[in-house]
Amino acid sequence: MQRYFVTRPAEDGKYEILEDDFHHIVRVMRMKTGDQIICVNPNGASALCEIAEITSEKAVANVVKWIEESSELPVRMTIASGLPKGDKLEWIIQKGTELGAFGFVPFIAARSVVKWDEKKSVKKLERWQKIAKEAAEQSHRSSIPEVHAPLTFKALLKIAPDFQYKLIAYEEEARKGEASALADIFGQAKQNESILCVFGPEGGLTEGEVDSLKEAGFVSCALGPRILRTETAPLYTLSAASYHFELMR
Repeated sequence: MQRYFVTRPAEDGKYEILEDDFHHIVRVMRMKTGDQIICVNPNGASALCEIAEITSEKAVANVVKWIEESSELPVRMTIASGLPKGDKLEWIIQKGTELGAFGFVPFIAARSVVKWDEKKSVKKLERWQKIAKEAAEQSHRSSIPEVHAPLTFKALLKIAPDFQYKLIAYEEEARKGEASALADIFGQAKQNESILCVFGPEGGLTEGEVDSLKEAGFVSCALGPRILRTETAPLYTLSAASYHFELMR
């Protein structure tokens, strides 16, 4: 069933659906009055709704019943990715949202080939956030991950204290045969606690960056014995988190 994130709470048991979502209902899905959808309000509450009215500008949906279960990952995992080339970040945002990421923080790493263009920043951020919204709707999330504007490496270090657990995916740990740090952190983390996971761009993080992250309280970990691409590593970590916090429990 199609899911839509509405911008305002229900008034008198009704939701108004506007702009892009209204266009999607009318032009893409060709829905009519009586059709059912799921509406998610800004607080993350989901409701089964029935379309009661369609005008030239909006669709009005009545709440039929509230949906109690949540599809959110029990821990709040934020993915910090060194800016990669091409559309890899869009892939990370889309698939990471489907896998339950809480947020995305791109950052400018020493080995990032791509340079952040301030002139195009607004359009880029709008596109990334739209990708997250559409992926959240498709995967029946109860919230849309926030996508931040790219940070400098120093700015990334400054936000580290906001998180309860901090991880670095570092390929040198895989070469050493290290396999316990990720499992140890997952074993300690409790429901609704926050985890920040840092991934390097193509070419990885420099030793200096890793040292700075460790000084800021990050734990270096391997993601299995194989070396993963920059767009694969975040998805591996989110999948591992889903297995540990959802399937194992």
